Amino acid sequence: MITKHYLFDFDGTLVDSMGHWAKAMLQILDDHGIAYEDNIIEVITPLGLHGTARHFISMGMEGTVEEVLEEMNSHLTPLYCNVIPLKENVMHCLQVMKAQGIGLHVLTASPHRWLDPCLQREGAFDIFDNVWSCEDFGTGKTNPDIYVQAAARIGVGVEDVTFLDDNINADKAALLSGMRVYGVFDPTSASAEAEMRATCHGYVRDFAELEAEITEA
Repeated sequence: MITKHYLFDFDGTLVDSMGHWAKAMLQILDDHGIAYEDNIIEVITPLGLHGTARHFISMGMEGTVEEVLEEMNSHLTPLYCNVIPLKENVMHCLQVMKAQGIGLHVLTASPHRWLDPCLQREGAFDIFDNVWSCEDFGTGKTNPDIYVQAAARIGVGVEDVTFLDDNINADKAALLSGMRVYGVFDPTSASAEAEMRATCHGYVRDFAELEAEITEA
């Protein structure tokens, strides 16, 4: 089923950033001698920067939220501004969807200071009707209400939006909101593929698959 609007996660869905992002987050924890569980990346990915900073502090990291955020920024801002690319076949798929009149939107836990320059550098920023960070809503992607709010800002019901994300926790929250949800493959979340396939309405390993679905409908 093709919906009128598609809402995309950014990291690990549109851009090949999760390896960089995960490495930086683990490096910060290692630098501070903080022990963590094997699924820490899955846990913090949907929380947004402030949520992740608070989570790190709850794990025993010293410093204020602002100090933790500054450390994150020092690791990652240069990568988003200069290095991180769109995933393979993403741009062509988006162009095909746009040509068919489908509304395209972004919702990510990453801040605008990373999100906007990266999409602009890759020539993708202007193809979207809305580019949102969790900081625009004051809540994270594990809260189903953020998806209700996003649909309301678009001006449609949640049932008219398909959400795509490589993080199972975000996918589950979007499902609870009533959105149609597709899981997305990323090497950092490959262990959740079976659960995504069982839980979501669909699963995309490559955006060429999404393009084929759109054009064949």
